[in-house]
Amino acid sequence: MKKGLLIVAMMIGVTASAQDMNSKKGTPILPESGDWSIGIGASSSLNYFGNLLNGNVDNSAMSFDWTNGNENVITGKMMKDANTAYRAKVRLGFGSTTADNQSVDLDGDGAADIDSVEIKNGGSNINLGAGIQMYRGKGRVRGFYGAEANIGLGSSKETWTATDLSVEAKAGSTFNLGVRGFIGVEYFFAPKMSLSGEFGWGLGLSSTGASETTVTFAGTTTTTKGGKSSSFGLDTDNAGAAINLNFYF
Repeated sequence: MKKGLLIVAMMIGVTASAQDMNSKKGTPILPESGDWSIGIGASSSLNYFGNLLNGNVDNSAMSFDWTNGNENVITGKMMKDANTAYRAKVRLGFGSTTADNQSVDLDGDGAADIDSVEIKNGGSNINLGAGIQMYRGKGRVRGFYGAEANIGLGSSKETWTATDLSVEAKAGSTFNLGVRGFIGVEYFFAPKMSLSGEFGWGLGLSSTGASETTVTFAGTTTTTKGGKSSSFGLDTDNAGAAINLNFYF
C-alpha cells in the first residue's frame, strides 16, 4: 500500500505544476466526447514501479489484470461528452472438452471398474453489465458518481459414456443480479491515462438451482438431486478494493 501511495504521489508531483489540460505536445489530458476506454487492474504496475524504487532485484513483470477482482470480465467506457460516460462489462464464456478411452473407478477402491469411457465436460459463464458515470471537477483529479446493473448466468455438465455406463451430472444453474450506485475519484496522470477507485452501495441477488446426476449402469438407472441455494444482500461495497488503470483512445 505504501509503495502504491508513493507512486501516486510522484505522479501528482510531476504534473502538479501544469495548470492547463494539454500536454507539452498539445495532446488533451482529459478524455473527449466519443473516446473509448478500457480498464485494467493497476496492482501489478504499482508493485513493479514500487519495487524499482526500493531496489528489489526480483521484480515481477507488469501484466494486464482483471479490474475489481472480476476474473474474465472485460470493463470499458464510452464518453458521451466531457462529463458523462457509459460503462459496460462483458464476459461470454462457452467451452467443452472431450477425453476418450478413460478408466473410471466407480466404488472408490482405487481400481478401474470400467475402461474405454468417453468423458465430456461443458459449461458457460455469462456476465453482462451496463451503467452511466457522471464526472465532477475540471482538473486532473475528477470525482465521479453513477449507477450500474449487472447480470450473471452460469451452468456446467459432465457426461460419461461407455458400453455399460451412462452418466450425466448437471450442476445447478447459477443466476446473479446486482444493482448498485457508486462514487469514486479518477486522477489523470498523463494524456488520456488515469488511475481510479470507487466505493458503492447496492442490491445483490444470487440463486443456484438443484444439481442432478443420472447414472445408468448394467441396465439400472438412478437419479440423485442436490439442494438449491440463494442469497440476498443490500450493503456498501468497494468493488474488489482495486485501483484501476484506465486508457482512453
